[in-house]
Amino acid sequence: MRTPAIRGLGAVAAIAIVVLLALLAATVVRMGWSSHTSQAQALLAARANQAARAGVEWGLHQLLKGGWAGCSPAHNQTLDLGAELGMRVAVSCSVSTYNEGADELGQPLTVRVYQLEALACSAASCPDNATATGAQYVERLRRVTVSDCVTVSGAACP
Repeated sequence: MRTPAIRGLGAVAAIAIVVLLALLAATVVRMGWSSHTSQAQALLAARANQAARAGVEWGLHQLLKGGWAGCSPAHNQTLDLGAELGMRVAVSCSVSTYNEGADELGQPLTVRVYQLEALACSAASCPDNATATGAQYVERLRRVTVSDCVTVSGAACP
């Protein structure tokens, strides 16, 4: 014959097993959620990286075709890649001019150094300091430096 104390011990053991199984289930759900979140952030980061790369390539195209002859802050553009990538890209250009001696005819050589910068982010404008702390905000920056050489007469250097 069983005593009442032994019957109560079985109930305590069953409650302990149920609590342990609930903790195990909660741990598995939490690990799955954090894995999902990190994968989503990695995907956003990859999209921002590609958007910044597209912004740099677009800026190089503008320079090569002569669209940014002045290359000043007035030529800064924002590309809206929201439909394709969910990103906005702020593309800016700056130019510095340096004298580099003279050619064989004595004409001064000038080197222009262009710096293109593309900042891609997942907000309505880049950079967006208001939402920069959100879990869904990501930004990537790419810089490219390009130079060309011209003589005083405007001809390309030899």
